[in-house]
Amino acid sequence: MKKYVALILFLCISITYGQNNERIKAFKRAHITNALSLTSSEAEKFWPIYNAHEDKMSALRRTERQEIRSIVNGDPQNMTDEQANAIIDKGIALKETELQYSKELIQNLRSVIPPKKIVRLHKAEEEFKKILLERMKNKRPRRNK
Repeated sequence: MKKYVALILFLCISITYGQNNERIKAFKRAHITNALSLTSSEAEKFWPIYNAHEDKMSALRRTERQEIRSIVNGDPQNMTDEQANAIIDKGIALKETELQYSKELIQNLRSVIPPKKIVRLHKAEEEFKKILLERMKNKRPRRNK
């Protein structure tokens, strides 16, 4: 019986997270489309390229978290210098891969939208992050100290 309750709870949490994630993606899509003033023909070409880039970046970050966890073995306070150097090297490799992915994104977008809109994309992404963080901050219950 406990297994069924745990399974149902897990499924409910997964569905809720999935719905929130989809709402966030839809909000981001609307925000960037508006901020870049994408026409319908531009948006039709832009979003598959951008979504593929975002998928690659998410996979890269997931891999990084897994690799760092495996190096540290759950306790970052007691890591050795060798483990710390491995994490630093992984971080540098991640930044290099992120840069490569960003170059690919820009190269792919050059044939789809004007260069001014490509330049505005970074600002639109940063604005979106700020708006999202502000919304999350406002939804948190206040703790009394």
